[in-house]
Amino acid sequence: MKLAVLGATGGIGRHLVALALADGHQVTAAVRDPARLPVQHDRLTVVRADALDPVSLEPVIAGADAVLSGIGAIGRIDPRKPASTSARAAATAMAATGVRRILVVSAGPLNRSGAGQSLLSAKVFGPLLWAVLRDVYTDLEAMERILRASDLDWTAVRPPRLTDHPGQGRYRHAVEAGPAGAAVPRADVARAMLDLVADPTSFRHAVGVSS
Repeated sequence: MKLAVLGATGGIGRHLVALALADGHQVTAAVRDPARLPVQHDRLTVVRADALDPVSLEPVIAGADAVLSGIGAIGRIDPRKPASTSARAAATAMAATGVRRILVVSAGPLNRSGAGQSLLSAKVFGPLLWAVLRDVYTDLEAMERILRASDLDWTAVRPPRLTDHPGQGRYRHAVEAGPAGAAVPRADVARAMLDLVADPTSFRHAVGVSS
């Protein structure tokens, strides 16, 4: 497949690029600074682009079978609202180029129903995280609303706390539920996103992913 990766130099984006290449895909990586992605491969094209600008994204996305965005929660307030702004830019660029499939990184606490989560996570840890990271999660909620309002075949992957532990290559996932675990390596979130690209049961759904 031909995959466009946004946020390719980030914690999840780097794993998306590495795993997609290992899977045999052709990858176009959008980066603001190509020097931050020192990877060379005959199936990798690195393009300097602004993931918050739809015009800048059009040449990155054109011809892709799917777009995978590693731009999500960054743990601090960012006035640019990167999650929702990049989702809007990607949706606009996808409409202009005829690409329909997109997967983005969201967050477990956006599972407001508590489905698939422990009572402690749903009633204690979730509200606590919202109190501390409200601006970040509000941006992610706006991102999901933009995708839900579009006609794209989107999937929002919702992990719990992200770690830099080595990926295990396995994970749990649940459509419109979970995640059940407390943490997950970034590499396994990337693995899940790639596995879900061609899974129609995940289209137009949020999917909880955890270890």
